Amino acid sequence: MAREGKGSGSGRRGRSSESDSKPTGRRATVRVKTARGRTVSSQRWLQRQLNDPYVAEAKKRGYRSRAAFKLLQIDDQFGFLKPGGRIVDLGAAPGGWTQVSVERTRAERGGGVVIGIDLMPVEPIAGATVLAKDFYDDDAPAVLTELLGGPADVVLSDMAASATGDSQVDHLRIMALAEAAHDFARQVLKPGGTFVAKVLRGGTERTLLEQLKRDFVKVRHVKPEASRADSAEMYVVGTGFRG
Repeated sequence: MAREGKGSGSGRRGRSSESDSKPTGRRATVRVKTARGRTVSSQRWLQRQLNDPYVAEAKKRGYRSRAAFKLLQIDDQFGFLKPGGRIVDLGAAPGGWTQVSVERTRAERGGGVVIGIDLMPVEPIAGATVLAKDFYDDDAPAVLTELLGGPADVVLSDMAASATGDSQVDHLRIMALAEAAHDFARQVLKPGGTFVAKVLRGGTERTLLEQLKRDFVKVRHVKPEASRADSAEMYVVGTGFRG
């Protein structure tokens, strides 16, 4: 599976500042020259990558993807990654969201517990347990709850199926992943817990939105600054799991 990644002031207490969720400094623009065998679209993609401040900042900080900043910014807003928290990252590869979860729960220092799960093997992440497993497996909720040492405080999903070029098909595929992640979250979250999942612009499908509103006290959509302006992706955040 491909991956890329408060409402009150109290959610920000204990954090150094919000500056760690944004790139620092300015870089000169890099222009990509035309090369034999390189398509126009691939040239544009390469130029965007080379000039993306989040890509550069991710490399500088050792994050495995620019998507790490999406989670940092969402958490700056809602404050759910707390020291000592139990976190599940569904579809964790390549590991950017898992890294952020470890940092903010202080899992590497014996604080929280972070479990990443993906069908693809993920290189080890200090402070986290990463499983090469399908979260659709019948035993997955029990396995993860045991590893966490109890129910989860947060379930994260930055999952996205590979794009087909058909916007309707892509929308349906990503919504199916969000629905599956929500179903899993209902089985492992503790009362008061938080669920975050990627969806596509146009809003969450009515069925999923109704389910989320039934299961969570508050449900909101957010597009973090690190999410590219031309991307249709958004995130749905459910807080206050009713259990």
